[in-house]
Amino acid sequence: MKKSEADAGGRRSGACVWRLALLVPAWLALLAPLPANAHRQTVQGERSGLEIAGLTHGEMAVIAGYAPAIRAAAQSQMRTDPTFRRLANFAALQRTYCLWGLMPGSVADEDSPFNACMHAYLSALRALLVHMRDMPGRQDAALKLDQEMTRELERNAAFNVICQFSSESFNTAEVIMPEWRDIARHPPSLLAAGGVVVALGAAGAALFRRPGAHPRRSR
Repeated sequence: MKKSEADAGGRRSGACVWRLALLVPAWLALLAPLPANAHRQTVQGERSGLEIAGLTHGEMAVIAGYAPAIRAAAQSQMRTDPTFRRLANFAALQRTYCLWGLMPGSVADEDSPFNACMHAYLSALRALLVHMRDMPGRQDAALKLDQEMTRELERNAAFNVICQFSSESFNTAEVIMPEWRDIARHPPSLLAAGGVVVALGAAGAALFRRPGAHPRRSR
């Protein structure tokens, strides 16, 4: 390998390591204690929003299973209106803050620091689907999805089980943040967070050990 190519490879590896290194303290900062009311933040620029009805704990599990289909139906909607856009944007924002539902127990575990956040996201998806039933263009798809979910809910009374957030409504002007401070008290979330940090550290170490990452200077 030529010296110039080795130097370029070393610079690229170093840049990747620095990016990974910057992600570690950012992730750890999420675990820092926050005020109790910090999980609710008003969307910048909005003074009022659309009210969204909450879901029971059981309904969350059903809608989570249909979430990809609901998002696909919304993405294929050719005609939109202000209500559709506000609900869709809110759902997308909530999904991002909930780390895309990847944290363990975020839907099923009431004690998960991501449960309230996911509750808001899935409630928004449900409201979006209900709104799409009356919109032109994707009525049939929305009606079919809604009918399938309704039948599934009716087949199992366990889906009516409520949780601490079941009576809580949401608003598109108010984002529900995860309870970052509770991650340390929720073992599955803590293990997942620790796994991310370990994976980043291992990736950084692997980049440093790559051939050509530290080229020898020619004498």
